[in-house]
Amino acid sequence: MSKTVDAAKKKADEALKQVKDKSSEATDTLKTATDNPKQAKDDFLHSAGMRVALPFVNGGLAGMTATTCIQPIDMIKVRLQLAGEGVKTGPRPTPITVTRDIIAAGKVLDLYTGLSAGLLRQAVYTTARLGFFDTFMKALTTRADGQGKKIGFKERAAAGLSAGGLAAMVGNPADLALIRMQSDGLKPKENRANYRSVVDALTRIAKAEGVTALWAGAYPTVVRAMALNFGQLAFFSEAKNQLEETQLSPRTKTLTASAIAGFFASFFSLPFDFVKTRLQKQQKGPDGKLPYSGMMNCFARVAKEEGLLRFYRGFGTYYVRIAPHA
Repeated sequence: MSKTVDAAKKKADEALKQVKDKSSEATDTLKTATDNPKQAKDDFLHSAGMRVALPFVNGGLAGMTATTCIQPIDMIKVRLQLAGEGVKTGPRPTPITVTRDIIAAGKVLDLYTGLSAGLLRQAVYTTARLGFFDTFMKALTTRADGQGKKIGFKERAAAGLSAGGLAAMVGNPADLALIRMQSDGLKPKENRANYRSVVDALTRIAKAEGVTALWAGAYPTVVRAMALNFGQLAFFSEAKNQLEETQLSPRTKTLTASAIAGFFASFFSLPFDFVKTRLQKQQKGPDGKLPYSGMMNCFARVAKEEGLLRFYRGFGTYYVRIAPHA
């Protein structure tokens, strides 16, 4: 009996000692952080976990900051794409007239309609794209090292295109909520959903139309992301190579290459962005049918009813939105 008591007492003493040691360590850490906050901050930022997380955090924050700045441009772009649906002739809206109409119908802050959805989309899309790209690049690097080779442009492009496509699929619900919130003001007041936030929009859409409705327009969204990445990757690299022999400064070369890459990225991706907007905005009519049955049907109907150039309506606005990311 005494042996059992002694053993239990010994274990209790050991446990108490461990608690005291941990408490002492915590006190020392707290004292160090108090005495030298810069060192404590540096130690935290250089920890293994933060080294892994920082690229994703920085990428997400950068994307969200950019979204906040360009949200009015995105709002105008969407309204331009939805104007004159199904009609080949008629008034041709411009960014100026669209901006004027939005402000006249409400207030200046209406240009920021759907900002919460835009921020969520950017956070999800950017984080997912970086995560997928990092995973693919590690796998490709491991395979290349095993073969005694180096990663080339082809492998980077494949990783970028795949990561962009998969990330677009993951971020599609937020993208759809953004389009619904931005297009809501085009409806008669009595038919407007008046979404309060992205969470409200996602919840109500899923409840009214089913969870799968959140992935409406996913196909053109994925193709758009891949076309966008292709334009940015291929033409930025090529433009920089062509500008190497010029007398321009390094900064000017980079900015010029970005402008060129942004132009081609916009050219290749805008038709898919246009179709994505139309598909994500559409809802079932009184007859229970959707205006478009899918991406190809939307392409065919718009080309027939509105003309091929309609796919590039708002190109200037779209370019201004895309170029800074190139």
